[in-house]
Amino acid sequence: MARTARTHPLLAGALALSVLAAGFAGWGGWSWYAAAHDDSAGYAKQRDAALAAGEQAVLNLNTLDHRDIERGLDVWEESATGELRKQLTDGRGQFEKQIRQARTVSSATVLSGAVTELDDRAGRASVMVAVRITVTAPKGEPVRKESRMLGELTRTGDGWKLSALGQAPVGNATAE
Repeated sequence: MARTARTHPLLAGALALSVLAAGFAGWGGWSWYAAAHDDSAGYAKQRDAALAAGEQAVLNLNTLDHRDIERGLDVWEESATGELRKQLTDGRGQFEKQIRQARTVSSATVLSGAVTELDDRAGRASVMVAVRITVTAPKGEPVRKESRMLGELTRTGDGWKLSALGQAPVGNATAE
């Protein structure tokens, strides 16, 4: 006499579990594939890259040591593009002279940052970065200041670079 699933409930249960597991594996694989190839995942990746580059560039442009000014100013120029880079290179000699005379060391720490705008297709982004800047003069205690910076980023062949940087307005700028 042939045995069937009716006569062996254990075999029927194992078969049902196998079919269920295969279905779940197929659904999980499809979900993973769809998420990995979704446009929003690519957009999020660009947003994260812009934020990381923006925070690093703001950090770079607020850090300078008079004892290694050449390297510091080179880092500034490498962090920028467009008009901002032109301003940095054009004013480099005068700025270097001022820092050597002042003999200051400035360092920055990023407190937080956010992408406020991203146009992935055009290769432009805006960031707001909160930093704590510490300036130490040859004599005296370090002076700390917290600042919010607004940066414009442009995607270049070398990644995202700052194309503009300025202070974020504080308080209600439209109040009279």
